Amino acid sequence: MSYLPELPKQRLEEKLNTLNALRPLPASAVRKLREQFQIEMTYHSNAIEGNSLTLKETFLVINEGITVRGKPLKDHLEAKDHHAALEYLYDLIEKDKKHTISELLIRTLHQIIMQDTDREWAGRYRNANVMIGGATHTPPDALEVPHKMRELIAWLNTQKTKHHIVELSALLHHKLVHIHPFFDGNGRTARLAMNVLLMRAGYPLVVILNNDRKKYYDVLAKADTGVYEPLIRFIAQSVGRSLDIYLKTLTPATTKQEKFIPLSKIAKHAPFSAKYLNLLIRQGKLEAHKEGRNWLASKEAVERYIKNRERQRNK
Repeated sequence: MSYLPELPKQRLEEKLNTLNALRPLPASAVRKLREQFQIEMTYHSNAIEGNSLTLKETFLVINEGITVRGKPLKDHLEAKDHHAALEYLYDLIEKDKKHTISELLIRTLHQIIMQDTDREWAGRYRNANVMIGGATHTPPDALEVPHKMRELIAWLNTQKTKHHIVELSALLHHKLVHIHPFFDGNGRTARLAMNVLLMRAGYPLVVILNNDRKKYYDVLAKADTGVYEPLIRFIAQSVGRSLDIYLKTLTPATTKQEKFIPLSKIAKHAPFSAKYLNLLIRQGKLEAHKEGRNWLASKEAVERYIKNRERQRNK
């Protein structure tokens, strides 16, 4: 069963093909992008879980070794550990692009992100039951966790050819947080594991923004009830954002490229208001990505939406 509509799927594949056509990529530019994305993901992934460091502070802690006055030691350690996990992830993909998800890999990722904040349980499944604050879902009994994790890996091995990789990575992410195998660090581990699948397929590192935390929790809650489409659309938008940033940076200046601009500017030349464009984006009907709190789209994306709507009407 496919949860990702054909048009967004096609656009993601077109962007990935465009990126692949640029290979080999300039080493210096790729290095800068990698550093940017590692800091960005470390900040956002930790902030989603309550870490108080800002993006700039995260950069200073990791790159300059600075201790930020007034911020907990735990927040500093989480930043360093998450960055170390990303270093491990990049090395893993570079050495073996066919590397598959396993229980060992999931536990290793968890061990790295928790190594300095909860050494006793880093990389170890929980041995007691837990509740998730603000969620209606109750994770399985601790005694079931090893079996559930084996089931997860078995499921993943049977689904590789049945889903688009973006769908599969989103489903893996949900199933992992649904099991909640660890006392802490489940969300960070799931976001890293999701990226193993995506990066192995050639996609850049995908970052879920802290500004989208409420939406992120909402689509995960819907997935808990068996409604997966919103989560997959949400992850697909995040994948698109990473591709857009890479293409914007790496595409030669002589190459015509879509320009992503604020919705208010697009609305001046489109038959839709900025508010309606925002609605189309949230429904997964219009291609866009976020920068900060603002959605950016392109005139070409609006034109594609209009053409696709007309084709649907004429069927």
